[in-house]
Formats: sequence, C-alpha cells, structure tokens
Amino acid sequence: MLSSPEIDAAARRLVAFVADLARFAATQDEALARRALCAPYSGVPNVDARALCVAAGERRSVVDAILHDRIPLAHESAIAARRFARATGDLERAYRAQGATAREHVATVALSFELDACLDARERDALMACEAIARDVDARRAPDVAWEANELVAALETLAANATMANANANAGRDDAAVARTPLPVREPETPRVVRRRKAHFSASSLGAFAECERRWYYRYVCAAVEDRGSSASFYGTAFHWALERFHEEFPRADAAAPDELERKLDAYLGTAFERFRAGFETTVEFELQRRRAKRTGRRYLAWFLERNRAHPFAVVGTETSVELELDGYRFIGYIDRLDRDDATGAVTVVDYKTGSIADSADRYREKVANFLDFQLPFYYWARTAAGDRVTRLSLIPLKDSSRDVRPIELEVVPVAAPRGYGDAPTGTIGIGELERARKRMVEIAAALADGPLERFPVTDDAENCTYCAYRPACRERPARTEDRFGR
Repeated sequence: MLSSPEIDAAARRLVAFVADLARFAATQDEALARRALCAPYSGVPNVDARALCVAAGERRSVVDAILHDRIPLAHESAIAARRFARATGDLERAYRAQGATAREHVATVALSFELDACLDARERDALMACEAIARDVDARRAPDVAWEANELVAALETLAANATMANANANAGRDDAAVARTPLPVREPETPRVVRRRKAHFSASSLGAFAECERRWYYRYVCAAVEDRGSSASFYGTAFHWALERFHEEFPRADAAAPDELERKLDAYLGTAFERFRAGFETTVEFELQRRRAKRTGRRYLAWFLERNRAHPFAVVGTETSVELELDGYRFIGYIDRLDRDDATGAVTVVDYKTGSIADSADRYREKVANFLDFQLPFYYWARTAAGDRVTRLSLIPLKDSSRDVRPIELEVVPVAAPRGYGDAPTGTIGIGELERARKRMVEIAAALADGPLERFPVTDDAENCTYCAYRPACRERPARTEDRFGR
C-alpha cells in the first residue's frame, strides 16, 4: 500500500503524528505534546501552535497554556486548541484503560482529530497502514498482556523507514542530469519599497511604548511578538485592580457603610481576586506573599480613602470606564481606573491605580508629561472633557509598597501653571497648555504610526527602559548601562 513514492511524504508526517501521540499517552512527555500540537493534523494553525509553546514556557505544559487561555486566539484556533487538549487527555486515559488495544489508540487519534474529514487519498492510505500495523501488534500480544506503546512506535518507525527507502529508490531512477540542465528563470531585482501600516486605533500605552523605545513598539505592535506570560508583579496588579473595581461598584462613597464593614469587604474582595488569578503565580509561597502584601496595602488604601472623604467629600462615579476620543481622524481608546466627583463643586478627578514604579513627586510626573514620555492622564483628561466633564485633577494612586501610607501623586489642572521645579511634594499643578502639547504629540505619533513608512525603529538610549522589556533578549542594539560600558 505504501510502496508508491507519491504518498511517502504524507505517510511519514501522519505516521510520526500517530507515533508521537502513542509515546505521549504512555509517558506524558511534554516535548511530544508540543511536537504533536505543531503537526498539521492537530488542527491548530502552526503560528498559533508555536505561540502556545512559547506562552507555556519551560515550567508549564502546553495543555495548561490552552486551558488557561495564556494567549488570545481566533475563535476557530481556540476551538482546535481545546480539541487538542481534550484529545491528549482521552488518549492518556484510553492507553491506561483495562483491555485497551493498539488499534483503539489509532482509532481514537482518527476520531479525536477528525482525520477522515481532512485527509487526502494518499494520507488515508497512510492511516489505513497504521491501522493494519496496530492490528498486527494486537495479534502478536497475549490476551492478558497490556499493549505497549513502544511496540507500536517501533512498528510505525519501520513503516516510515521503508517509505523513505522506497522514495530514495524511486528517485535514484530519475534523469538527474536532465533536471540539472534545466536553467532557472532570470528575475529582475525588485525595487525596494517601504511598508505602510494603517492602524485602526491607538491607546496611551502604545504611544508611551513608542515614546520610550521605538524598537519595543515595533516588536509589540508590528511583529505581534509573543511576550512572556507575565511576572508575579503583573498578576499582583491585575488582581488589585479587579478587587478595587468591585469594591467601589458596591461602595462608591466612603460613608456608605461603617469603616469596619468597608475593611472586611475590601479584604474579602482582595482575597477573591487573588484566588481568581492564582494560576498566574509560579509557587504557593509567591502567591501567599503577594496576597498578604495586597491585604496590607488595601488597609492603607482604605485609610487614605476615608481620610480624603472627610476632608473633601466625594463619590466614585466610574470604575474601569471605557473612553474613546477622535483627534484629527485618529481614534484613541482606553480605560480609566476610576472617576471621582467632588460633592461641593461637581469637579471630576481622573484616578489611575499604579501597582508598579511611578514618579515619586508631582513635579517629576509633570516632567514626564512635558517630555512626552507619558500620555495616559493627558489622554484621559481630553477624553472626559470631550464627554462633558469638568476635569480639575489628575491623580496617580501608588499601591506597590505595603510599608508606606498611600500618598497619591496629584496634579491640579490650571490655566497656566508655575514653572516646573524639582520638589518632592506629591501635589502640584499642570497647565492647559502642557496638556494641549501632549494632545498634539499624540496626533503626531498616531500619524507616523498609521501612515508613515516602516523603515527603521531605533532603540532607546536609556538603559533603564530595557530592564523589564520582554524583548530584551532579541534586541542586539540595546544600550549598555553606565556601569557596564567600560566593564571590558
């Protein structure tokens, strides 16, 4: 059946797929699961299969990456990936079931991956050959002896080797000299052209990434490179944001309940949030340390929330509020962590939670805005102003350090601000003109990214930007730190 050289390539691919799954059913070897996932018969597009392998990393299985949605997939790819995860479990259980046979393994592979619907005539011949070999393996086995994957794999490898030899013998009879005499067509070199990219929308984070390092923006938004699965710090931030969103949806005011009840509720929301994102932490110890850190920080946050309300009563009028703004034909989108409205004046404060490092004073954050290194709060200001709000304050709330009281970095929006200084005060002012310059720069970057030619994206000249960059290992031109420049 497999003597014809026309089916050899298809036979080898399919035989290898069946053999890999047999080995995996017996050993649960992660390398075999990944190889089977990348095979054309898994049903998962190769680019998505490789992305899942990268997302799983060295410590997790690719099946875990599928079941926990480590990366977003298109609908059809997601269905195929989950079918693959389900099939590997079915094969493992079928292998260990009492009275299992090699023929049942091949049949389970064919059924789980719906091979009958996707194979061509040559591949069907290869599948029939695998079934025949499986029946032969079962026939040689004693009735009371369980079948061994190694025996089936060895027979399948022999089948593949014979197909390869048949292909080699067939090729030996070809007129190679005649083939060599056929000249290749001559093609004129193509004229170099730049690639233009039209992006539908922009976010403050994408603009900030471009401002900090154009190469990082290129990797993330043009190449769509797969980033790492995230650190415990990133999952800490995700869980904290989730808890505060639910807490303020229930308690938009600090006087909505007694302080001890607010503390119990926030503590419960933080506990639920960390259980929800528990899979993001590598170890139980790491999970517990971050959870306790969050609960200590939560108590300090609540103390600040109550004190701020006593000084200036206000209500939380929005959590995770989606915003959209169109400037000069370019669409910007984002999500505001929180919106507060002052009871006395009706003025709105835009609040952004920060669980990572931030500027340690109002003047330093204002300097980042002036140098076009941060567009988040300026963008939110213009978006809410366009929606009809009178935004008078921009606030960053640090939630990283559980040993310090919460001290927000706040900028009051004024018509004309005093010249920037270098003080350490957490409060300051920012002028409308500075926010307008940030808005203008947003449009300039959007125009360059949407319509500009993609020729070269230089790296940052600040080595600090490389410290936590996910693409650092792939970047050969990253700048050296000051202390390393003369190390050699």
